[in-house]
Amino acid sequence: MTIGSLIKRHAGKLLLFGGLSAYVLVSGRTGSCPACSFITGAIGLPAFIPSAQAAEPAGAASQKAPEWELKDVDGKTVKSSDFAGKVVILDFWATWCPPCKLEIPGFAELQKKYGKQGLVVVGVSLDEGGPEGVRSFMKQFAMNYPVLMGNAKIAQDFGGMEAIPTTFIIDRKGNIAGGHVGFTPKETFAKEITPLL
Repeated sequence: MTIGSLIKRHAGKLLLFGGLSAYVLVSGRTGSCPACSFITGAIGLPAFIPSAQAAEPAGAASQKAPEWELKDVDGKTVKSSDFAGKVVILDFWATWCPPCKLEIPGFAELQKKYGKQGLVVVGVSLDEGGPEGVRSFMKQFAMNYPVLMGNAKIAQDFGGMEAIPTTFIIDRKGNIAGGHVGFTPKETFAKEITPLL
């Protein structure tokens, strides 16, 4: 049984001891949504706990956003520089994360409404199962924005993920203008991006 399958079946927390990882499944709640721990053994990401309560992520104060280079679900290389001059909503998420799923329709609506004004929503999947499952999920949820496969480097560059969804708002100059940890309604994002467009 993989860690990913355990995550889908249990709520839990991950404990790390001296470079060796061990998981201890403990019943837990985050807001109104089950909290699940997540570790991607394949790429060595730290623990991720899906959160239903919004907060501001570490490093969300106005500063230059880290540069990154990732593959999309079709294997094409995508760079942060591809979105230069755009307002970017950069969302760290996973297919198994309930609050992440709740945000997706709102992101699709924001992309449709504000895309021509310079908004780009970019999803960074932290799924360990590879792009195939993410690709089918994208079709199921009608995701109309780019989705990339995340790795340990981008997670660490953005301050380390304590929970998902973790979302950053990046302005046209490439500065982090704000962010949220946990489910955040599309109305909140709309209010925050409108002055930046």
